[in-house]
Amino acid sequence: MEYQVIQIDGHTWRIEEERVRFFLLEGEERALLIDSGMQVQNAREIAEGLTKLPVSLLITHGDRDHVGSNGEFPVFYMHPAEASNYYNTQGKTGEFLPVWDGEVLDLGGRPLEIISLPGHTPGSIGVLDRNARVLIGGDPVQDGQIFMFGVQREMHAYIHSLAKLEGYREAFDWIYPSHGSFPVSPELIPVLREAAGKVLAGEVQGTKTEMFGRKIMRYDVGAASFLGEERDVCRGF
Repeated sequence: MEYQVIQIDGHTWRIEEERVRFFLLEGEERALLIDSGMQVQNAREIAEGLTKLPVSLLITHGDRDHVGSNGEFPVFYMHPAEASNYYNTQGKTGEFLPVWDGEVLDLGGRPLEIISLPGHTPGSIGVLDRNARVLIGGDPVQDGQIFMFGVQREMHAYIHSLAKLEGYREAFDWIYPSHGSFPVSPELIPVLREAAGKVLAGEVQGTKTEMFGRKIMRYDVGAASFLGEERDVCRGF
């Protein structure tokens, strides 16, 4: 399967697939793979080809395009609120170690803070690399398509998560998203928050479309597109 490895700095890489990107971060003592791709089945092999340090896995959330190589890892890090999506909705297997909001994973001179960001999925998280002043944000903050249809999605929670991220604004200069342009500015956060509120209030005209054999609504808000349920948005997602 085709992929591209791009080195961001001396200790950080992004792995680009056709539909998703994931990341490898290296500290002084160990390395962390953030998500494991979609179509590749050898993300661990890719990571171990880039670093000599032991590699662990953390997933930003359990959607299928982020967990393609999870089977290579006997255990991985995940927010417990994501367990239903991972095991029940996605039908995945394996054991996880819980990470909690505010918890810090230290790779050795490289502390990574977990930020809980429910909405896109219940257990979505961001990873704040304070030393690099970068937020690895998963799916919530991007300029592509933000999936908000299905039982695991909730627009009210998503809006609150964006408000929460605004409180971290002075801690990072760039956001590394899993989809869309790379990188994106933190200035996108309030733009998405305002747009999501308008979609939820029924102030944005949607267009009917279909994805994965399911009828949905697309709400183009300029900065990104929200993909929501085919129903009256005034009732929420």
